[in-house]
Amino acid sequence: MTHIEQRRRSVLWSPERRRTTAGLLLVITLLAFESMGVATAMPTMVADLDGGALYSWPFTAFLVASVAATVLSGRVCDRRGPTWSLLSGPWFFLAGLVVAGTAPTMTMLLVGRALQGFGTGTLMVATSLLIALVYDDRERPVIYAANAAAWVLPAIVGPSIAGLVTETVGWRWVFLGLIPLLLLGMGLLVPVVRGLPEHTPDPAGRRAGIPSAVAAALATAALMWAAQHPSAIALAYGGVAFVVVAVSLRRLLPTGTLTGRSGLPTVVLCRALLAGAFAGFESYLPLTLSQVHGYSPALAGLPLTVGALSWSAASAFQGRNPDWSRSALLRAAFVFVAVGLVLFAVVAWSGAPGWVAFAASACGGAGMGLGMPSLSVLLLRLSPVAERGFNTSAMQLGDWITSALTIGAGGVLLGVLGGAREPSAAVAVLAVTLATVSVLGVVLAARGLGADTVSSASSATVRDHRGEASE
Repeated sequence: MTHIEQRRRSVLWSPERRRTTAGLLLVITLLAFESMGVATAMPTMVADLDGGALYSWPFTAFLVASVAATVLSGRVCDRRGPTWSLLSGPWFFLAGLVVAGTAPTMTMLLVGRALQGFGTGTLMVATSLLIALVYDDRERPVIYAANAAAWVLPAIVGPSIAGLVTETVGWRWVFLGLIPLLLLGMGLLVPVVRGLPEHTPDPAGRRAGIPSAVAAALATAALMWAAQHPSAIALAYGGVAFVVVAVSLRRLLPTGTLTGRSGLPTVVLCRALLAGAFAGFESYLPLTLSQVHGYSPALAGLPLTVGALSWSAASAFQGRNPDWSRSALLRAAFVFVAVGLVLFAVVAWSGAPGWVAFAASACGGAGMGLGMPSLSVLLLRLSPVAERGFNTSAMQLGDWITSALTIGAGGVLLGVLGGAREPSAAVAVLAVTLATVSVLGVVLAARGLGADTVSSASSATVRDHRGEASE
């Protein structure tokens, strides 16, 4: 065993961190199973509930609910620590599995997905704060790599199992089958929470406003509905919703995020662009393979497996090189995602071979594996201890918002350019647009996250750790 491998092993499984590592990886694995399974089964469940016109809304409902949960969780974590979020998030997720798995109508499916989104948003912020509490700056790339590795088993068996379950016993068991595993995970999380140090809030830290979060979530949903149901009235309330989203985000994100100010604002904006671009790809790839290339549900989900494996491999690669420039890794990530989206546009053409989807997924997954851990490391480097919850929720919020907008935009394009049964034109336009966004991300990362920024961030990290030691 090499020195690096020994260090990675000790970081994750030392006696004082073993319980935390196990809890984190268990949570990520469960969320991964749900994500991979739902993406694969979505075409079937929407058709069964006669909801083809609302194909994008199970994804959108999940993301919109996550917006409010993310801000609420960040606020609670800064004031009380991550305990409440770590314990309550699984219960919301469990309720969502039950509602979605027993849904008799498309409306109830959307309610279940919203509950799942609320639970996921709550947990994602809390687990990020848990990492900040337990692992230092050089160790964080390693735990982020382990989190990506937790997707490997769901990536290998999740889509195939979801496809087979959908074809045999029905899509409802894609949700209901996870309930026993979630109950086990909830039982294992309790010891992790009990072992956390007592949290001391800092009244000087910035706090996000819950009303702004709720307004952003509802306005995002209204904006998506207006875009997919055009009319004079929709134009009016859609315009109001757009203004509400913009105003709310100014209060929920670090100052300068929407204009790409160097440093922390650029980190949050890059996360939003990277996540939104990949969300559009991941959400519409199974539909494209099913409708354009005639793949079965099980086969249509296999490229998602390739993407998750590529994500994990790239994340492990960056974890073995914790001293590499995070800015350079982020630029490479955007390039990989852009290439994957160009290949996705090719797959949308019925004359293209379906195997190109596997290459597209491999490129996109590699980009996410390099970019997401790098963004998380940079965020914690640049965040004062008292505002880690706010900044973590802001980064996750940008992720959810752009993902919802991207998926919603895909739904609009489907409605205008052929529908879910003939998605080629809509998917091609979406893919090319998102590839352009990814190229913009390369420029933004180069301009706003240079070596000087990263160097000064390292000094801030040292100060933060000294502050933690004195608490």
